[in-house]
Parts: sequence; structure tokens; C-alpha cells
Amino acid sequence: MLGRDEIKKQVKQNNLITEYNPECLESCGYDLRLGKIYKIKGGPYLGIEHRSLPQTIQQKYDEYSLNPGEYVLIETIEKVNMPANLAARILPRSTIFRCGAALYTALVDPGYQGTLTMGLKNHSNASFRIQRKAKIAQIVFENVQGKTKKYDGRYQGGKIV
Repeated sequence: MLGRDEIKKQVKQNNLITEYNPECLESCGYDLRLGKIYKIKGGPYLGIEHRSLPQTIQQKYDEYSLNPGEYVLIETIEKVNMPANLAARILPRSTIFRCGAALYTALVDPGYQGTLTMGLKNHSNASFRIQRKAKIAQIVFENVQGKTKKYDGRYQGGKIV
């Protein structure tokens, strides 16, 4: 896992994080901030050879109210530019679950470039209000040993669906 000094070095040398804010740098990670929010429309399908992803509708907001049981896709303000020797994990900040919400994340592969997309669901019985640019998650970077293959999947560049 990379520490604070190594993350700063990677930001300067390799543009690891764009829209970088020094106030978001932690001892062994970086706090990601809330950018765009998307509501999901329609039913998806995930098969072995085919998939059909839902449509999304971008929400306009400065402060968004996530209703009980509501699920949205969220995008970070920051973009990452992952080199071939690094992968990353995204972890929810504890404030998220203290508010009764859950953040659904995935591994960030070597070679991935773009914003990061996560799912956010309100599991509480009350509305959960969240402001644009709020710190929602922490990304931690890890060295990958051995030969890797750079990510070249459908979400490269920060595509939502």
C-alpha cells in the first residue's frame, strides 16, 4: 500500500490523480469527492455473453436528497491515471455508513484512466442529504508484482454504463 509521500510523488511524476486537492491526501490514501449523480432508468441484464445496462439520467444538484431505499450511481470529481504497476481499492468513508448508506465499489485495474463510478444506496428510514464535493470514499493504491495487462474494458475513460 502506498503511503502519503509516495502518492504525492506519483501525482507529480505520473499524474496519478487529476483534480488533486492536497487537503484530501491522507496517511495511506486519498479522499475522493462526489461529482455527478445518476439515477438509473430501466432494467439491466447481465448474461454470460451479453449484457444490457440501464439508461442513466444525470441529476442537477448542489445538495442531493437520497430517499430511503434509493440507489444511484455516483462519479468522482477526481480522475485517476493508473500505471501498469499499480492497482487501487476504493473504500467508503465511515461517515457514509454512519448515515445509514452503503457505497458499492470495485477494484481499479492497472492502466485504467478516468473518473471512478460507484453505487450509493440509502438503507436508512430517513432521507440522506449529500453535497457536491463531499468526501465520500478513500482510494488506496497498491503495487502489483509480476507481469500485468493494462485495463482496456468498456468503462475506460470513466464511462458510466
